[in-house]
Amino acid sequence: MEKLISYPISVIYYLTFGLFLVIFHPIQWVCFNVFGYQAHKKSVDYLNFFLVRCTNLLGTTYSFKNRDLIPENVPIIFVANHQSLYDIVGIIWFLRKYHAKFVSKKELGKGIPSVSYNLRHGGSVLIDRKDPKQAIPIIKSLSEYIEKHKRSAVIFPEGTRSKDGKPKEFAQSGLKILCKYAPSAYVVPISINNSWKMVKFGAFPMGLGSKLEFIIHEPIAIKDFSFEELITKTEKAVTQSIK
Repeated sequence: MEKLISYPISVIYYLTFGLFLVIFHPIQWVCFNVFGYQAHKKSVDYLNFFLVRCTNLLGTTYSFKNRDLIPENVPIIFVANHQSLYDIVGIIWFLRKYHAKFVSKKELGKGIPSVSYNLRHGGSVLIDRKDPKQAIPIIKSLSEYIEKHKRSAVIFPEGTRSKDGKPKEFAQSGLKILCKYAPSAYVVPISINNSWKMVKFGAFPMGLGSKLEFIIHEPIAIKDFSFEELITKTEKAVTQSIK
């Protein structure tokens, strides 16, 4: 019954979602090329505000727990499990004060209005998953960027989205590079729940009434642990709160 009801609602959702992507593409261009980084960043923030509101049409709600744990004025590496696109929309809007930059696959860097432009110009990095050596200097540049500007990087160490919510094993290489070249950063684990339910039928129709939950865990200072200890603590924190 949910799937049947979702068809007309999903049509409305995709029309509004796509409309905002198209509207904000030239807005981003003007903000970036005329007014610079801060204006562009604001345009991306408000794009994602509207994308969040689009998902409300589907009955989707968002809950962020323990945001007060996130340290201020230091580089941050957010490490989370990955269930759908809506993980990213939620993080960009609700954690906007931390200037989140993403490690994304290069295929997303072209062809998607607003999204591709932001990934190319907003400070995120694009890597070729088939060429791990190519990714090393690119991720290094991101870690040096957050170290210098005291901003944040977001990495999903599972490498791909979980279609049923069950966590996959963490890959270590990307996170290891981020930690190595941003030595003053804090790793902040995030557990994401129920995002996968929005796409449980595939891309169409959408799942209805999903209650997305983002649980932020105690920050871990990179300087206080070996990388082996850090990855163990981080993976445990993320996975133990996935429902």
